[in-house]
Amino acid sequence: MDLIDDPSPGENTPEFSVSELSGAVKRVVEGEFGFVRVKGEVGRVVRARSGHLYFDLKDDRSVLACTTWKGQVSNLSVIPEEGMEVVAQGKLTTFPSQSKYQMNAVEVSVAGVGALMAMLEKRRVALAAEGLFDPSRKRPLPFLPEVIGVITSPQGAVIRDILHRLRDRFPRKVLVWPVAVQGKDCAPQVARAIRGFNAMKAGGKLPRPDLLIVARGGGSIEDLWGFNEEEVVRAAAESAIPLISAVGHETDTTLIDHAADRRAPTPTAAAEIAVPVRLELMATVDQSGARLKRGVNEAITRRRQRLQDLSRALPRPEALIAQAQQRLDHLTARLAPALRAGLLKRRSELATTAAGLRPQSIHASLGRRREALDARAARLAPALMRRTNRERERLAQRTAMLRPQLITARTRHQSERLTALTSRLATNQRSQAEARTKRLQSLARLLGSLGYEETLKRGFAVVREGEAVITTAARAAKATSPLEIEFQDGRHSLGRSATKKPPKPKAPPPEQGDLF
Repeated sequence: MDLIDDPSPGENTPEFSVSELSGAVKRVVEGEFGFVRVKGEVGRVVRARSGHLYFDLKDDRSVLACTTWKGQVSNLSVIPEEGMEVVAQGKLTTFPSQSKYQMNAVEVSVAGVGALMAMLEKRRVALAAEGLFDPSRKRPLPFLPEVIGVITSPQGAVIRDILHRLRDRFPRKVLVWPVAVQGKDCAPQVARAIRGFNAMKAGGKLPRPDLLIVARGGGSIEDLWGFNEEEVVRAAAESAIPLISAVGHETDTTLIDHAADRRAPTPTAAAEIAVPVRLELMATVDQSGARLKRGVNEAITRRRQRLQDLSRALPRPEALIAQAQQRLDHLTARLAPALRAGLLKRRSELATTAAGLRPQSIHASLGRRREALDARAARLAPALMRRTNRERERLAQRTAMLRPQLITARTRHQSERLTALTSRLATNQRSQAEARTKRLQSLARLLGSLGYEETLKRGFAVVREGEAVITTAARAAKATSPLEIEFQDGRHSLGRSATKKPPKPKAPPPEQGDLF
């Protein structure tokens, strides 16, 4: 009897590929759970270059990987940070490439007030360590701003309260920058509004505010959370325009309150801080004007009384000028006779002087003046001698004050300078002499190559009549006797014995020291 083995269990089970099995698991997980909310502590947080956000949610036993795609990150109310306790909402799915499941988180919120306060305190400490809350950074508020910029919601009661309070106290120009005062858009819009007001230029189409007010009504810590965001705090700290924070009620405190130049307990109080009361200022001005007027009147009255008291001791003006008028009348009466008498006296003196003008008297006067001049010249020589002696003594004193060290140092410096100049002059002279020697030698070589002696070496001869006259025509040679012919190696006289004269020696080259 043959034994037939039973088929092994599982041989009839269908086979799946890895991708098919991963797809089946993905469909089961997404279909079973769908949209879920998970509470846990944020672990690892990674922001990829692509813009996607990856973080882990964990408890004491398990870890859930979460992914938020680039287009979903901007919609998150809270960006998860490590250590935060949050509630993540999203869709559970799988990641087949790594055989794991994960959640696509589309919304993240803080799990409770305690976690929010812990995160708020952590952020406050970090920003304070950077110096953003330093009191020395805070600027004084303008006493009476011309333009006030208000950053708040245009539909709420806050803007109406601020405008009403400003209208009651001191009407000012108000520029409203509408923003969201809660939710995920609150922080970026408030930061853009603060930086936008600071970017406005003075004298532009819209006037640049002199003061900013960031205002919002009361609410829970979640409602006010946008004013705790880091970008809002940094924008408030960087603002060049003084800023008043009026967020929430008196008991509400946000991080923008620490970075602002002034904190107001309510938006209405911010308007009261921004401007003084116009009626009170007018009353103060009126009181000051009245006090000034009373003071001026009292001062004038006292000085008028003092002037009257002093004027009683003064004589009358008529009595002061009466004697002077009398003297003037008396001198006026004496003036005409005195002028006539003076004129007659001058005429008499002129006639006497004219009668005495004779050549003898003139010569005598010139003689007297010459004698006086000679006497002064005789006195001048000793005076000049004394002056010369005094100057000589002063020169001797100043000479004694001269220090030989200074003269020696100056002499040494000038000697060194003279030595350097002498060395440079000798070097320059040598270089010029060498250059000119080379030029003379070159000219001598050129003269030798162009002279008639070189021509004689090529078979030519020179016919001379005597010593200096060169004969170049046959007719002149026939008429001339005797003739002398110069060859390369000497001269030959026709009609006389040949004489061999040595060639004239060439002029020696000039010495190197000669200058041309």
